[in-house]
Amino acid sequence: MEPLQVADYGCTVGENPLWHPTEQKLYWVDIPIGRIYRYDPVTGKSEVFFSGPVTGGFTFQKDGSLLLFMEKGAIGILRDDRLDMIYKSLPGEEESRFNDVVADPNGGVYCGTMPSKDHLASLYHLGKDGKISKVVQNVYLSNGIAFSPDRKTMYHVDSPIRTVFRFDYDKASGRISNQTVFTVTPEDEGVPDGLTVDAMGYVWVAKWDGGCVVRYTPGGVEERRIEFPAVRCASMSFGGEDYGDIYMTAAGGENKERYGAGAGALFKVDMRESKIYGVPECMSDVRP
Repeated sequence: MEPLQVADYGCTVGENPLWHPTEQKLYWVDIPIGRIYRYDPVTGKSEVFFSGPVTGGFTFQKDGSLLLFMEKGAIGILRDDRLDMIYKSLPGEEESRFNDVVADPNGGVYCGTMPSKDHLASLYHLGKDGKISKVVQNVYLSNGIAFSPDRKTMYHVDSPIRTVFRFDYDKASGRISNQTVFTVTPEDEGVPDGLTVDAMGYVWVAKWDGGCVVRYTPGGVEERRIEFPAVRCASMSFGGEDYGDIYMTAAGGENKERYGAGAGALFKVDMRESKIYGVPECMSDVRP
């Protein structure tokens, strides 16, 4: 389980690694730079896919477009280098931005924000019809979001309080309910950031300022961890034809001396010997 560095753009905040099941390529974003990158494991080459506004996260749409979640609460559809806006901003989010997002099993998107000087963060839900609603308020800083393999549970990270929450998810309505604490991470290991869930229902959490990703049992107990040569591990996702690889994005590329030789890079970890695999992520189907 040795991490392999596969690309390095010196990302300030490398985030949202997402495997494209049709292209068989890995996409990720550098949030403040607004660049989306793409890596091809077959050729070993990577490229800048798109340069645009500050982008906190994105999803793949069923029609082949990308759905971007940006600064000021802006949301847009990217198709053939053209960005068509659904929302230019959201009320109250003018001084904030979206952070982490995930498509849900119904084709909508759960999308969280950063706090601003005037208010805490929130977790929103964007429906297939383009209508957006606030579903969780008073979040200190919304971060990783992911679903269990059976699509009955949604996990959500609130970083400053080092807590991963668990919600019941109802596919029929697309709603979450019954918020409970899944785990609270130790004070001296950085803060939880991005999150994903493997095929066995184990939850993986990246540790910002912790230099590792940690795998938790469905009961919230640490089962293993993987160390990286990057202090600010930001997020991870499974990829590969059989979803046997973990891709991890790191931040801090502006200061490798402080944040490690792998700061700002993209890493891959082959999990096949451990017989650990992921599952395909949901795609959004937002058509306002």
